[in-house]
Amino acid sequence: MSDKELEEIRRRKLEELKALMEEKKREEERAAAEVEKMLILRQILTPEARSRLANLRLIRPQLVAALENYLISLYQMGRINRQITDDELKRMLARLVKKRRGYRIKRL
Repeated sequence: MSDKELEEIRRRKLEELKALMEEKKREEERAAAEVEKMLILRQILTPEARSRLANLRLIRPQLVAALENYLISLYQMGRINRQITDDELKRMLARLVKKRRGYRIKRL
């Protein structure tokens, strides 16, 4: 092999390693963000409310993700100063589902 070929192989390997390291770093950041999210939810939700979200996540993951993001943003803005009970969470979910149902497309 010539020096150019060896240099090209080294360059490709280095690029592959860099891409692998970047992907690993992104994965670690996602995991850290998920842990932080769970810690915040543990602070602002009662165990019953967390259980309800966990059960609902199996059926409606997008709805749960939207509600969790909403709750976390309220917490970060300082608008939540106590734990949210299961009944309060049910009311929030009912309002969210009601809003989303208003956008269904009907056949003509």
